[in-house]
Amino acid sequence: MTAAPVRFLIRLLVATFALSVSFALVAPGASAHAELLRSTPADGARLTALPEQITLVFSEAVDGASSSVVIGSRRLVARVRPGDARVLVADTGNAPESANGTGWTLDWRAVSQDDGHVTTGQLHYTGTSTTATVGRAAVAALPVAAMPAPDPTVKHLLTGARLIGYLALALFVGGLAFLALLWPQGSGDRRTRAVLAAAWFAGLTTTVATVGLQGAYAAMRPPGALFSARTYADVLATHLGVVLTARALLWLLAGVVLTALLQGGERAARSPGWRIGGTAVAFGLLRTTGMAGHTAEVAQPVWGAVADTVHLIGVSLWIGGLTLLLVGVLPRRRPEELAFVVPRYSTLALTAVTGIVAAGLVLAWQLVGSVDALVHTSYGHLLLVKVALLLVVLLLAQRSKAWVRHRLDIAVLLRGDSAAVRPFVYSVAAETGVVLLVLTATSLLVTSDPGH
Repeated sequence: MTAAPVRFLIRLLVATFALSVSFALVAPGASAHAELLRSTPADGARLTALPEQITLVFSEAVDGASSSVVIGSRRLVARVRPGDARVLVADTGNAPESANGTGWTLDWRAVSQDDGHVTTGQLHYTGTSTTATVGRAAVAALPVAAMPAPDPTVKHLLTGARLIGYLALALFVGGLAFLALLWPQGSGDRRTRAVLAAAWFAGLTTTVATVGLQGAYAAMRPPGALFSARTYADVLATHLGVVLTARALLWLLAGVVLTALLQGGERAARSPGWRIGGTAVAFGLLRTTGMAGHTAEVAQPVWGAVADTVHLIGVSLWIGGLTLLLVGVLPRRRPEELAFVVPRYSTLALTAVTGIVAAGLVLAWQLVGSVDALVHTSYGHLLLVKVALLLVVLLLAQRSKAWVRHRLDIAVLLRGDSAAVRPFVYSVAAETGVVLLVLTATSLLVTSDPGH
């Protein structure tokens, strides 16, 4: 691919950012995780006694088993309303009496049904007594316990597991596609086989670890909860637990696909049966990864799911291809492979990045929702960082494509001379490194709240 298409992609990415800002001016604000919309009684209500039930209405479906409502030190019996999982109903039968009519402080914790994200908050109800009417100021003067929050160590470990999981997915799916479409003979390369095996192992182990980390995170337990069977049981009973279980099973099936490739080599990589099986497993891994993200929260979930899948496919083809190009094709320096694989990967990368940009535009429009959210929230800041890193990657890619245009023929004529290939290796290595930073930003976006 020449430098002209890369310049086109840079202009396209800049235009995408501008369009995202323009769309944000008219796009409806997207709900982010389980945000409290209203309650009955309302926050600040003055009550002579608590009603039999307190109703909390959230912006999206919550998991009733993991969510909680607490008054004082007593946890109320809470459940989601049948037919509408956005509504959490708490029975107040075991709630403590108001001390001298001063009121009640209610702590709530909501766990998103789709991605397991935790949100918390407080409601204050002013009490009345027969001897005096106590205002809200009196309630505020009462000692209030610190709001519970997820253990920061658990949250960091969960973010790290998701980052490694994304990288493993991209390397595995993109690597298989690279071998099937461009380099079947690479199935016998020792380094390539090691990358695919490591990606498979990391994908499976991080998926299992995410179950325990998600359980500890949602229940606000310390890291030691990872060794509790109850932690895993609590998560597996939720929607997110079902998604993670499906992903773990798909990783086991991916092991069958990988084993067939390692045993059959080039013959397996060229086999229609292996390609169909690999495509089915890869699609399942990509889709279950998207189901545990923010796309279920958008106003148009179908379009969000399509855009998310296209985005993940593009990222996998790009990163997996870059990695195998760097650790597999280039070190061999075989003229026939350089002449065939490098130009075709450039074309594949152009298609992948175009898909990433288009899908990213749709997702940014759906999730951010406004210019204010883009500029004044941590999620918007991370999104801007991701766009900036993509621009850097495309600038590096332009150098690589310029080498392909002007120096590839010379490198082939010199039969892969190391001095001739070295500048391209450095450029691809730098491009791969920055792409890893993009993946890091992506993992942080998943654990961040689009509204904060």
